[in-house]
Amino acid sequence: MSRGDILIADDTPANLRLLSNMLSDQGYKVRAVINGQMALTAVRAAPPDLILLDIRMPGMSGYEVCEALKADPSTQDIPVIFISALDEIHDKVKAFTVGGVDYVTKPFQFEEVLARVQTHLALRNLQRQLQDEILARDKLIGELDAYAHTVAHDLKNPLTVLVGYSELLEKRYAQLPPEQLEHNLHAIATGARRMTNIINELLLLASVREMNEVQMSPLNMAHIVGEVQTRLEDMLARAEAQLEMPSSWPVALGYGPWVEEIWANYVSNAVKYGGVPPHIRLGATPRDGQVYFWVQDNGAGIPPEQLGKLFTPFERLNQVHAEGHGLGLSIVHRIAEKLGGAVEVHSTPGAGSVFGFLLPAAPNS
Repeated sequence: MSRGDILIADDTPANLRLLSNMLSDQGYKVRAVINGQMALTAVRAAPPDLILLDIRMPGMSGYEVCEALKADPSTQDIPVIFISALDEIHDKVKAFTVGGVDYVTKPFQFEEVLARVQTHLALRNLQRQLQDEILARDKLIGELDAYAHTVAHDLKNPLTVLVGYSELLEKRYAQLPPEQLEHNLHAIATGARRMTNIINELLLLASVREMNEVQMSPLNMAHIVGEVQTRLEDMLARAEAQLEMPSSWPVALGYGPWVEEIWANYVSNAVKYGGVPPHIRLGATPRDGQVYFWVQDNGAGIPPEQLGKLFTPFERLNQVHAEGHGLGLSIVHRIAEKLGGAVEVHSTPGAGSVFGFLLPAAPNS
């Protein structure tokens, strides 16, 4: 395995050969060019991890090459070490001014060059790690902000109902007729169940975040879908939903409890946003070493401008026509990615939607 990709630009063939051979012997992938324009072309075609750059070259000087690299956001972070016979102070100052990270004077000792290469590659790797951590932190902060707003809103609605009916019972229990008491208690129980569902999904989201290694195994999809039907039995019955599914399923790899949550989310959304009554088809299609599982509804469909937002953290499918919390599809997205798969949605306004997820196919399935 290569220790790093290094580009050398020098118009002296002997220097190119010497540096290329020595660095290659140390396990580095080395590319060599003989002028500045070729260096820019090579960098833009495949950015290296580090550049060793001569100053005096025909056409573009090393200074001009470095300035061009630093002016381009896609290449400005590549470390440039100048290697030159110019040893005046003003030459070195200019090299650092245009963006170089180090300067080696010819004739050079290879041990010195190697030490500087190793140092700046290590610094570059640390810089990349820091950038990745900053991006991850910023993403997490943004998600936590959206998460807080969503949870506060979604818990507030059922909590308001629960408190309202509880206060009514507390003040007028003796005066209320039995049917009104039953109605109030049912509303309290429904609100409590909604809050419990939200909390359970928050706990699931946390577990998906925290679990670094997932035990993948062949899935008994018929059993998993059967468990989902049992969980959603009341919802399916109330909506008079019609459910179609294959008699057998291709075998995929995954983590059963999480895959059950994907199905539960997709099927419950198909009930909420499907036709009246909902007609829901479940299926699976092998696809290039993976299995594509899908849920098709007979609802109104989703406008094209909304499709890209569906799996964004904490977006609701439809905040007007159906109640729901904005955690579900975000969780589905995270689970699928964690299991080495992906999510898909296809929809035509007026013709329903198909929500799907990909999982790795089991070997020899």
